[in-house]
Amino acid sequence: MDFGFTQDDEEFRAEARSWLAAHATPHVGRRDWERTLGKAGWIGLGWPEAGYGNRTATLTQQVAWAEEYARSPAPPRSGHIGENLLAPTLVAHGTQEQKARFLPPVAAGEELWCQGYSEPGAGSDLAGVRTAAVRDGGQYRITGQKIWTSLAREADWCFVLARTDPDSRRHHGLSFLLVPMDQPGRVEVRPIRQLTGTSDFNEVLFDGARARPEHVVGGEGQGWRVAMSLLGFERGVSTLAQQIGFTEELGRVVRTAVDTGAVRDPVLRRRLVRQWAELRTMRWHALRTLGGCAEPGAPSVAKLLWAHWHQRLGELAVQLRGAQAAVGPADWSASAPYELDAAQHLFLFSRADTIYGGSDQIQRGIVAERVLGLPREPKGAG
Repeated sequence: MDFGFTQDDEEFRAEARSWLAAHATPHVGRRDWERTLGKAGWIGLGWPEAGYGNRTATLTQQVAWAEEYARSPAPPRSGHIGENLLAPTLVAHGTQEQKARFLPPVAAGEELWCQGYSEPGAGSDLAGVRTAAVRDGGQYRITGQKIWTSLAREADWCFVLARTDPDSRRHHGLSFLLVPMDQPGRVEVRPIRQLTGTSDFNEVLFDGARARPEHVVGGEGQGWRVAMSLLGFERGVSTLAQQIGFTEELGRVVRTAVDTGAVRDPVLRRRLVRQWAELRTMRWHALRTLGGCAEPGAPSVAKLLWAHWHQRLGELAVQLRGAQAAVGPADWSASAPYELDAAQHLFLFSRADTIYGGSDQIQRGIVAERVLGLPREPKGAG
């Protein structure tokens, strides 16, 4: 497939750019902003059909929207987990009743979602999930802990991978449940403070939290199949929007190199050129993948590429600043959250790039086994 933008795509891009210019502001409340997007039909462009309050768009138009959004002053999305992960999963595996119940509020920006996958001791290895969901009369009772949960403090719902067969092992006996977060005393959210001083991730503890049987997606015991299907939706058009952000970060690093005179160093200049060339290559790879030319394991290859690229950019950003990069604000105190400048935040946050979203070890295992046909790694090895 030749992934190019047509005249219709460029007209769609112009419409998106004009709308964002008229409505986007970085200071709007994120929940209010989701409702604004929903009212204009901008949520759910990639869904296969309209009818839930969304408009639909071709793949190239979805790319155009994602890129224009990334260039705009609009705030980070709070609804992307419901829109880009849950919704396609419900379209593929949900009942008509589940779609009718959950898709319209997502499209309207009225209900926000978080993802209950990773656990302490079962991060990238989802088959090791220990959170239990026990049938108790007309409901499931959920007990366990999830970790690294983005948007848990804002979310109204969480899709939870839990073990519904207590005698099962590994990927057998798991179910995919839709769980309301507003259950005082049964669902507790604890923010996790990171190196950056912020708390983008959370722990979520379930202590007898309730879920309804009609909110099991794909059927009881089919959670592994549904969960793996969802992960297939995780990387796609959003990868190209992510690269717009990378381009802006690279631009700031280049400006620092020029302002400090570091660009005159041939070694540093070569590193900057390499970062630019690799980012262009990643964009072509992403477009080729979306265009239907993806080999098995392409998402894992993309994750390995961008995670290490981003970490090297963070290292370069602080190296260009020298000792000044280690200096914080004058009024910093150990008892108060500290403020970081853009280069410091980039360096510290990117340390996690090779861990979250599937660690390097997991991604390399996928490439080795599914692409190269190498023997599976023995469980417990390494």
